[in-house]
Amino acid sequence: MLSSRKDLIKLRKAYSAAIKLQTKKILVCAGTGCVAGGSLDIYNELLRLIESKGIKCSVKLEKDPHSESIGLKKSGCHGFCEMGPLVRIEPEGILYTKVKITDCEDIVNSTIINSKVIDRLVYKIEGKPYIRQEDIPFYAKQHRVVLEHCGHIDATSILEYIAIGGYEAFEKALFDMKPIEIIEEVEKSVLRGRGGGGFPTGRKWRQVANQSEPIHYVVCNGDEGDPGAFMDRSIMEGDPHRMLEGMMIAGIATGSKEGYIYVRAEYPMAVSRLENAIKQAREIGLIGKNILGSSFDFEFHINKGAGAFVCGEGSALTASIEGKRGMPRVKPPRTVEKGLFAKPTVLNNVETYANVPKIITNGGDWYKSIGPENSPGTKAFALTGNIQNTGLIEVPMGTTLREIIFDIGGGMKGDKPFKAVQIGGPSGGCLITPNLDIPLDFDSLKKVGAMIGSGGLVVMDEGTCMVEVARFFMNFTQNESCGKCVPCREGTKRMLEILERIVAGNGKDGDIELLLDLADTISSTALCGLGKTAATPVVSTIKNFREEYEEHINNKKCPAGQCKKLVTYYIDPEICKGCSKCARNCPVEAISGKIKSPFVIDTNKCIKCGACFESCNFGAVKEV
Repeated sequence: MLSSRKDLIKLRKAYSAAIKLQTKKILVCAGTGCVAGGSLDIYNELLRLIESKGIKCSVKLEKDPHSESIGLKKSGCHGFCEMGPLVRIEPEGILYTKVKITDCEDIVNSTIINSKVIDRLVYKIEGKPYIRQEDIPFYAKQHRVVLEHCGHIDATSILEYIAIGGYEAFEKALFDMKPIEIIEEVEKSVLRGRGGGGFPTGRKWRQVANQSEPIHYVVCNGDEGDPGAFMDRSIMEGDPHRMLEGMMIAGIATGSKEGYIYVRAEYPMAVSRLENAIKQAREIGLIGKNILGSSFDFEFHINKGAGAFVCGEGSALTASIEGKRGMPRVKPPRTVEKGLFAKPTVLNNVETYANVPKIITNGGDWYKSIGPENSPGTKAFALTGNIQNTGLIEVPMGTTLREIIFDIGGGMKGDKPFKAVQIGGPSGGCLITPNLDIPLDFDSLKKVGAMIGSGGLVVMDEGTCMVEVARFFMNFTQNESCGKCVPCREGTKRMLEILERIVAGNGKDGDIELLLDLADTISSTALCGLGKTAATPVVSTIKNFREEYEEHINNKKCPAGQCKKLVTYYIDPEICKGCSKCARNCPVEAISGKIKSPFVIDTNKCIKCGACFESCNFGAVKEV
C-alpha cells in the first residue's frame, strides 16, 4: 500500500528496472476485434510453447526479477484492425499480421529464439515487406498521444503503467500544483472536448471549480453510440489507467471526490478492464482516502448504460446514472451548474480525459504546438467503410481527409473511385471530393456543414447510394429519439417515411423540398443535440448529391444499384446456359424455361430479392 509520494516514486523505479530485464516482449493484441479473431488462443499457445522449451517467461511484471526473461502481454488495440490478429515483437518493433494459432511455433522458434523475421507474417504492399510496425504507411503518418500505450503495454497491469511513467501527472498535480494552476495549464493547452461539441475543457473545469456548492462530481462519457465508432472503447480496453488518471486530475482541479464512468453494457471487455484497473489502483492506495498521504480523497463508480444513443447528451447521461429515464432537460441550468444529483459536474468523454496526463506532464504549450492554433492536439478516428486499411488511427488536428483516406487508409478498396465520407456519425455531414483537402478540425468542418463528432469516418465508393445512406442514419436517429420533444419525435419519423418512400420507388415531386423544410424545423426547435443535428446527414447528401434524389424520384432508378426495389432483373439469352439454377433459387417462382434453353423472368412476379443474380454462375442475370 502506497502511503506517500516517495512510495510511488520508489515503486516506479523498481518496476522500471524490472521491465528493462524483459529482453524480448511479445504483445498480443487483446482488443475486441483481435479477440474475436482468436488472439487469446494465440496468447495461450505462445505461453505453452515458450514454457515447454524451458524459456523463462513473465506474464506479470515482477518487482525483483533475478534474471532476464521474455515478457508475454495482452495489449490493447494496435489499431490495424483489418490485419488482425496482430502480434508485436519488441525491441525490434516487428509486427506480425493475420496471425493464426498454427503460426505460434514458428514465431517462438524463429523470432523469439533465433531473432529471425517470418516473411509470410509481415505486412506487404505490392510485394514490399514492412517489418517494423512504425514503418507501415498505416502507422507512419500517425501521431499517437492518447493511443501511445495501446498495443505497447500490458493493458491489464497497473504496475506496467506505473513503470512507464503512469500516475506521474497525477502525482505532479497533487503535490506540485494548486487546483487553479491545473485549470490554467489545461486552458493554456486549448484542449477542446473530443466528444463532438469541441467545448474548451479548461473553461468547463473553471466553471465547475467556481461554483459555491461544496459537492462536485467528475463524470466520464464512455457511451460512444455512433455507428462504426470505437475510439473510446479501445482506450478503455487498452489503457484504462490513463483515463482514470485524467479523471482524478480533474477531481483535484475542481474539488471533486467522486468520479462516475458511464459506459455502455455492450462493451463488456471495456467494463471488465475498467473494473480491474480500479481494483488494482485501490489495492495499492491510488484510489480511496488520503491518497499518497495527502488530504485528497477520490472514488470511482461504473454505471452501465443500456445503449441509448441519446444518453450521450449530458443531461440525459446524468439522469441515467441517477436511475431515471435517460432524457435531456431544458437548459439552463447547465451541467456545470446542476449536473449529476443536481450538483456542479465536470462531464467529458474518454478521449478528453486521456489527453490530460500528457498536458500536465509536458505542459499546455507542448500540447498547443500540435495541430492548428484553435484546435490543437490530436484526434482519434475509427476508419471504416470501402477503404483498404480499416482500423483505429490518431492524427494531429488539421490533417486532411486526403491524407487519412489515401495515405493512412491506403486508398479505396478495389481501386473504385472515392465518392464521399460520412464524418461525425448520425450527427455529422457528408463530405465529397472537393472537401478532401479541408483540414479536420472543429472550425474548418463547421464551415462546410459537418462536425468531427466522436470521430467516426465511414468512407464510401461510387457503389454507395447516398439516399440510402441518409435513410440509414435517419432510421438510426429516429429509433434512438427519446420522444420527449415533438420536433425530434415526430419530425424524424416523417423524414424517415419520405426517405423510405423514395428508396422504394414511390418518391414524388416536392419530397426534396419537404425534407429540407422538415430538417430546418427540427434543427431549430429540437430540445437537445440529437434532434438539432438529426437531419444533418439528409441535408448534406441533398446538397452534394441532389441528382441522386431526383433520379430516384423522377426516373425510379438508383444510380448505385443499391435500392433493390428500384432494380429490374433480366436474363441475357446470349449468356444463359439453361442450367435452371436461377429458377430453383427463386422464392416466388418468377423464373421459367427449359433445360439447356434461355430462361426468362416474369417482372410482374419478381420481388427483386436478387437471389437469381447471386446464384448465377455465368453472369447471365443482369441488373438494370
